[in-house]
Amino acid sequence: MPLEEYTAFERVEAKYEVVFIGRSNVGKSTLMRELIGLKVRVGRRPGVTLRPNYYSFGDLLVTDMPGYGYMKNVDYKKQHRIRDLIVRYFEDNAPRIITAVQVVDAKSFTEVVDRWDGRGEVPIDLELFQFLRDLNIPVIVAVNKMDNIYDREKNMVLDDIALRLGFSPPWSGWMDRLAPISAKKGDVEHLRRLLKDKLRAVGRQDLAGCFS
Repeated sequence: MPLEEYTAFERVEAKYEVVFIGRSNVGKSTLMRELIGLKVRVGRRPGVTLRPNYYSFGDLLVTDMPGYGYMKNVDYKKQHRIRDLIVRYFEDNAPRIITAVQVVDAKSFTEVVDRWDGRGEVPIDLELFQFLRDLNIPVIVAVNKMDNIYDREKNMVLDDIALRLGFSPPWSGWMDRLAPISAKKGDVEHLRRLLKDKLRAVGRQDLAGCFS
């Protein structure tokens, strides 16, 4: 069925949900494959995943949302439609979402945000971050592709990202909300611990194994 015919994404029943969201091509699916140890579909190009991918672990649902923002070879109308459906999905399912993992690209995040700011527009990454917070959904920002940053520059890059998200530097004061990772290199332990903490907070440490 063409995307334009959808009125909403499919709803899968669950008591708890963890949602992964981010721009196209930031490594969401690769990250999920590393975290949950299952064969997660990874698109060969941005815009391939146009519907959520769901992974069930008992009464916990782990959801890989479609990428948002600019997608090469995907027309603007379809991009806008995907964005509207993502918004509706979060609004409809907010009560059961114990955390949203917003994946960003360590190297390009600040540049993209500043470019939008320079045009007098609200950067889409910051708009999404604030939207999730307005819905009272706890957000973990997974700063991916840290392997592309020189070691001597990592703290500066993370401080800049924290500042644009509204967190006062240093970033290390926000390690419960910011998780520098490299999904491609398998360096995701910080994020893994935070996800397990979210499950413990709702009394479901028995489900923590799905992120082992």
